[in-house]
Amino acid sequence: MSQNTILNQEQINHIIKRIAYQVYETFIDEKNITIAGIASNGYVLATKIATQLEAISDIKVVLCEVKIDKHNPNSAITTSIAASDYQNKGLVLVDDVLNSGTTLIYGVKHFLDVPIKKFKTAVLIDRNHKKYPVKADFKGISLSTSSKEHVTVVFENENSFAYLA
Repeated sequence: MSQNTILNQEQINHIIKRIAYQVYETFIDEKNITIAGIASNGYVLATKIATQLEAISDIKVVLCEVKIDKHNPNSAITTSIAASDYQNKGLVLVDDVLNSGTTLIYGVKHFLDVPIKKFKTAVLIDRNHKKYPVKADFKGISLSTSSKEHVTVVFENENSFAYLA
C-alpha cells in the first residue's frame, strides 16, 4: 500500500493553534481547565494544545494522560491525575484520530463518573467512520476514507505529519 501525506508539520501547527483558540473561546470564563489526552498520540496532541492555550490566554491548564486499552476498552481506564483534580472544572478530552469512536466514547464514559463543569472533545483528524454516536467538538480536518485505509499521525520534534495508508 502506498503512503499519502494528509497533513504536514505546518498544517498540524496551524490546526493546534486553531483548536487552542476554540478551546479558549469555549472556556473563556474559566480560570483553569483540564486537557486530558488519550495515550499516546492523544496525550502528545493535548500537550501541544495546552502549550498554545497557555501562550494565548491566562487559563491555567492541567494536563492529564488517559490510558485506555484500545483492544479491550471495557478494561479499567486510568488517568495520571486524581479525579478530584478535574472535578467541577472544564475538561477537554483529546485524541489524534477519531476512527470508529470506540476509544473516545469509552474515554467520555470514564469522565462522566465525576461531575464536570463543561466537557468537550478534540481530535486532529475525524475519519467519519463512527460506530458510536460521538463527535469531536474541535477537529482539525474531516476525512472521508474507506474502512480499509488507515490514518497514522507521527509526532516528531520538527517533522510531525499524518498519512493515509
